[in-house]
Amino acid sequence: MSVPNALRALTGTPQTLNTRKKETTMITAMQQTAPDYTAIKAKQNAAWASGDYARIGVTLQITGEELAEAANPAPGAKVLDVAGGNGNATLAFARRWCQVTSTDYVDTLLQAGRARAEAEGLDVTFEVADAEHLPYPDESFDMVVSTFGVMFTPNQKKSASEMMRVLRPGGRIAMANWTPNSFIGHLFKTLGRHVPPPAGVQSPALWGTDDWIAEQFADGSREIALKMKNFNFRYASTQHFVDIFKTFYGPVHKAFLALGDGAPALEADIVETVERFNIATDGTMLVPSEYAEIVITKA
Repeated sequence: MSVPNALRALTGTPQTLNTRKKETTMITAMQQTAPDYTAIKAKQNAAWASGDYARIGVTLQITGEELAEAANPAPGAKVLDVAGGNGNATLAFARRWCQVTSTDYVDTLLQAGRARAEAEGLDVTFEVADAEHLPYPDESFDMVVSTFGVMFTPNQKKSASEMMRVLRPGGRIAMANWTPNSFIGHLFKTLGRHVPPPAGVQSPALWGTDDWIAEQFADGSREIALKMKNFNFRYASTQHFVDIFKTFYGPVHKAFLALGDGAPALEADIVETVERFNIATDGTMLVPSEYAEIVITKA
């Protein structure tokens, strides 16, 4: 029974005192176990603001370019980049003459995207915005896009519904999301064994599964196209990757800081994870990581 249904049961029909007490206890328990999204987002904000994600984000630029090609935007299209980070999708769509609004709830990431857009002479609007509460009217964008961004929101269903809400009928949502069995999916699991995620928050990698995407977006969509692709992580060595990620990638950076004496064990596990996926034979690192390229057309 959902909380609203339970409340209706309490107020809408005669019940015994014992039954009412049981249902009140059930509602209280559900409320207590519901994730505190405000607190979770505050911690996430601090994590993504730590290090310097832009140093890593720029290496993923090709995924933004390929996503823009898959989305096939018309010049002049109004595009919203949700959880845009340092602007990979933002720049890709702006290079195709779209009117892009780039958003994130971490202002330092937007600053990196703004610097990149200014360096290229691209006219982009940058605004701090929460993906779970987008400050835009219904049906106000032709496209809503995200590369490895919106998938990290804690209230996943709310973010998905917000993307659909601000999209006009016939418009398209375009996303690149890591999959559960990808290298990055396994890296998340490795981190989770050392620094458990907040209770009640589902894996970000659900956004890379066809079942979850269909569950969130099928109602109200005309078409969902999902294509599995690979991004290649290329580093001078496994240790080079570890050093870069623990220095610049916010969630990994924060995990190492939090673990203290436990940091060496996390580093050893990350090294083991990398080596399981590494296909380089010359001492360098070449790790393909699967992701889902998704284009959804709203009905």
